[in-house]
Amino acid sequence: MAEASVLKVAAAQYPIGQPESLGEWETKIASWVADGAATGADLLVFPEYAAIEQAAALGPAVYGDLTTTLEQVAALAEKRVAFHAALASTHNVHILVGSGPAKTDDGRFVNAAQLVTPDGKVGVQEKLIMTPFEHGWGVTAGGPLRVFETDLGRLSILICYDSEFPLLARAAVEAGAEAILVPSCTERISGYHRVRTGSEARALENTIVTVQSPTVGDAPWSPAVDLNVGAAGIYVPPEHGVSDTGVLAEGTLNAHQWVYAEVDLASLRRLRTSGEMRNFGDWPAQPGAEPLAHTVEIVPLT
Repeated sequence: MAEASVLKVAAAQYPIGQPESLGEWETKIASWVADGAATGADLLVFPEYAAIEQAAALGPAVYGDLTTTLEQVAALAEKRVAFHAALASTHNVHILVGSGPAKTDDGRFVNAAQLVTPDGKVGVQEKLIMTPFEHGWGVTAGGPLRVFETDLGRLSILICYDSEFPLLARAAVEAGAEAILVPSCTERISGYHRVRTGSEARALENTIVTVQSPTVGDAPWSPAVDLNVGAAGIYVPPEHGVSDTGVLAEGTLNAHQWVYAEVDLASLRRLRTSGEMRNFGDWPAQPGAEPLAHTVEIVPLT
């Protein structure tokens, strides 16, 4: 696979609303994808648990009960992904679909995000480490960790809490990932900053770009996604000539917007051997550091 030199990416600060029908939800998503594509991005990133918005369209008997929400939103997963795939084709963009529950063959629920390409290929990443709320809700750990080979470069996905664990990102990067997508859903400003701090740290440690996309706004109708706080951000290592702060782009807290940046992947590769610091190459100097690429599944989407 040829190496991409620039990644044009937009991250959504996506407001959880209360659509009255699935058709209304589709109209909203189509509008958001059109606006995201209008930024010039080749990759659009939607947040964690954005799919729960569909529960609103199914009525209070569904959205008012956590278990029923899992069942009914999981049942819509195939159609939800197909709808995004059609939009990806129309706008010639890759889309990380807002994650949501998926039911496994053995009857468990996992939190899954799907990466769709303009030609209809689909890659799936399940969340690996559960939050206390997810444990209580009945959402279980999935896997494995994957790296997706795409026409835009090698991408990996760490869903929200997963971004706070450095060995996950390191494994993906050792397996070839140059960008890590971080869809998130946090109810407090502290939670947003945890995921943001994790995203910035993973970019620094691995000389890569990380892209955080959060849900925003209150949805009192839903016990699952009732409170949402955050801002989208696109992060790289703070290095002279790339970014003095490590922040390529960031949104206004809790605004409804796309956040866009052009990421110079070629410059990030050069930093690994010629940067002010060499975090990527010096990783093995840590006591206990071991090769991790063998733990990652490579999925071609080209």
